[in-house]
Amino acid sequence: MGRISIIGGGPAGLRAAEIASAAGAEVTLFDAKPSVGRKFLIAGKGGLNLTHGEDLASFVTRYRGPDLANDFFQKLIGEFTPQDLRAWAADLGVETFQASSGRVYPKALKAAPLLRRWVGRLKENGTRFEMNHRLARIQPGSPIRLEFGQGASHETDAVILALGGGSWPNTGSDGSWTEVLTKIGVQIHPLQPANCGWEHAWPDEIVEVIEGQPLKNIHVRARNQLAIGELMLTRYGLEGGAIYQLGHELRSQAHPAIAIDFKPTFDEAGLISKLGNPRKDFLKIARSAWKLSDAAHALLSQKDYPSIESLAREVKHHVIPLTCPRPIEEAISSAGGIGWSELNEDLMLKKLPGLFAAGEMIDWEAPTGGYLMQGCFATGTRAAHGALAFLRQFD
Repeated sequence: MGRISIIGGGPAGLRAAEIASAAGAEVTLFDAKPSVGRKFLIAGKGGLNLTHGEDLASFVTRYRGPDLANDFFQKLIGEFTPQDLRAWAADLGVETFQASSGRVYPKALKAAPLLRRWVGRLKENGTRFEMNHRLARIQPGSPIRLEFGQGASHETDAVILALGGGSWPNTGSDGSWTEVLTKIGVQIHPLQPANCGWEHAWPDEIVEVIEGQPLKNIHVRARNQLAIGELMLTRYGLEGGAIYQLGHELRSQAHPAIAIDFKPTFDEAGLISKLGNPRKDFLKIARSAWKLSDAAHALLSQKDYPSIESLAREVKHHVIPLTCPRPIEEAISSAGGIGWSELNEDLMLKKLPGLFAAGEMIDWEAPTGGYLMQGCFATGTRAAHGALAFLRQFD
């Protein structure tokens, strides 16, 4: 069958190793760290959100990226669906459940047991693990030559790169691979923070009041894009699922800003009617009548309201200008990476036969909620099948 080398021991790389080794390829997996799955284990601290249970037609719309064909992820996820991922976990003896949010987790809410069984299966299939190997250089050709730090090298027939993006660099996902690929002519879009907090300069007088306070059951917009969920107010700005969903849109704006609807179940007329006909102290009365949270009240208190109507408008459309995203090191995931125009349908680099890519190092992004993990599994699956097909042409 031939030799396949996989660089990177995250979900995409491990999944690619699983597919390739099960098909009979001679698989070696390299990682810069002493062990694999480090980012996977960090995800496990939040319960390990593996995928999401929403219908597939909606699921596939969560993925985006420059030059990404509209139906690419529809095809990709269709080949390895959320149901397939749950069946895969069950085959490893890990039962999953779907929470009321639609997110899917292992029943034990832990990553370590699943990772141990997964690595055990790979070893049984013959996958060879080479840890503490940081990729330094790729020499394309037949065979492909891989060079690592401290003088180590390896020759192989096909390579699947699964080195991650630029978030959580302490796990090994530090983006250093961009320089390696740029040297061999691969177009790399700059890595940027995704699924991250955004900064806003709060007035000093409200910082102590709002820090660590949540805004729940709100609607948040960036231009015409809507996110439904929660925000967390922090000393430096905003965190939370709602703003994570809007990251792609916010990064495209010269002057990024969001607009919060604190009471999405009421229109302005409904709010006004609920408040009655007070002549003054509109915000004080509204705090109780509209059940405004402490955090919402603090944000609204930055303005004076000459009328009930002006307060109702503000509650439905409270604009917060943003300065910049938080550093990529803090982000849950990253955007940027290998451009889609560099890859064929099998995720092979068009200019470099036998060299494939998978996971977050490709320029796609998705919100939290299981979509990131599903995307890594799906791209790892596609790249492995692509590498196997590439090798078969030489049999």
